[in-house]
Amino acid sequence: MSVPTVPHALTALEQAAAVRTGGISPVELVRHHLARVEEFDERYGAFLTRTPEAALDAAVTLEKAPRDTASALFGVPTAVKDLVETAGVVTTYGSMAFAAHVPDVDAHSVRRMREAGTVSLGKTNTPEFGCCCYTDNDLAGPARNPWDPSLSAGGSSGGAAVAVALGLVPVAHAGDGGGSIRIPAGLCGLFGLKPARGRVSSGPAGAEVTGLAVQGPLARSVRDAAALLDVLAGPGPGDPHWAPPLPPGETFLQHAEREPGKLRIGRYVSPAADGIVVDPECVAAWEHASRLLESLGHEVEDIPTPFGPEISDYFVTAWSVQSLGRTVPPEQEGLLRPVTRAWREYGRQVTGEAFAAAVNGMHRATRHAVEATRAYDVVLTPTLATLPQPVEYFDESGDPLANLRRQSPFSAFTSPYNMTGQPAVSLPLHWTAENGLPVGVQLVGRPADEATLISLSAQVEAAAPWRERYSALL
Repeated sequence: MSVPTVPHALTALEQAAAVRTGGISPVELVRHHLARVEEFDERYGAFLTRTPEAALDAAVTLEKAPRDTASALFGVPTAVKDLVETAGVVTTYGSMAFAAHVPDVDAHSVRRMREAGTVSLGKTNTPEFGCCCYTDNDLAGPARNPWDPSLSAGGSSGGAAVAVALGLVPVAHAGDGGGSIRIPAGLCGLFGLKPARGRVSSGPAGAEVTGLAVQGPLARSVRDAAALLDVLAGPGPGDPHWAPPLPPGETFLQHAEREPGKLRIGRYVSPAADGIVVDPECVAAWEHASRLLESLGHEVEDIPTPFGPEISDYFVTAWSVQSLGRTVPPEQEGLLRPVTRAWREYGRQVTGEAFAAAVNGMHRATRHAVEATRAYDVVLTPTLATLPQPVEYFDESGDPLANLRRQSPFSAFTSPYNMTGQPAVSLPLHWTAENGLPVGVQLVGRPADEATLISLSAQVEAAAPWRERYSALL
């Protein structure tokens, strides 16, 4: 295989194929991407911690490993969101309070990625404890949008999105508790996949009290994301949620190669939360996706918004309690950022009775929503109700409640599907005419049915490819 002079422009699967055929070595591939990290990271804020020495050591080890049974992503550089533990590597959770924290065990997801022969270049930027839909902290500063660095990259997987969009890595680990994969995917022009609840283990240290958060891939192609999901998927001992596995011998990557068949797709454009005005460009992206899906032979029809406005209160209550899951010594609480403190202060005021009522209400609402859309294979919405905003828009020096209200349009369409636990993706199908900013659309699958979502997304990518868009960045 002939490798272009810019290996970072290859997809992850193309890079792995080049490694298998000897077109490039793992060491050469890692060195190339480390040089790109060095060139772009300071300006765009992709990483909290870089691990170049460990990455090169891992690549050297891979040089000696057999290739005939290697995984689909063998030798590929990647990165890990800094909300999950990596043994021997500083893991800050985006917080000054954990600036020197070095775990002694890996998260199951990190172990799976290493065993698959991927090479982590470090830990990607995230807001403190992943609390926000933008990425900024007191350790590395903001993650900036690759299409316009004056704008936010979104969050909480903003660093991962920046790294993938700029070709610092071809595919990256991310996480999503209220839209944290899909929001930066929508803002940065990527394919982001939030797996079903229980698809990827949060163990061994994960303390997921609400069931909202799951780990998954950010990528520039559907096939790359499917390949990384194959690596990440699977339960760990004692996990509270288990998604049913694919049939024996099947992979998510195989589903990216299959036609989805004719699907029935329901669509809505009014978010459940009160007072959210959807930007016309987001509506235009949704309309464009609807026409494209119809042109591919799918049946697309309007449906009522399947959630009521009460889910906002349920989510806020659950999220505030979840924000307390990271234990911070009292003497270090002052190191936390204002919005983090606001979330935690609110969470401390929630009684056990109120928390139970919020979780039970969330379950009732989401059961109703799943039942209301059961006739549809997929649901289509905008990913966001807004376009990218300036980094300064999320300044935390003022009223934290004003900041939190500004975040609402970013998660209005995404967070409901963290509550239902359904898989969902963001597709980069639309760019604004005025300034060329990406605008994502969201597809939501049936419970535990990532396979159909991946097949449909791959079909859409083939019909309306977005790869050439990245030429401006790569």
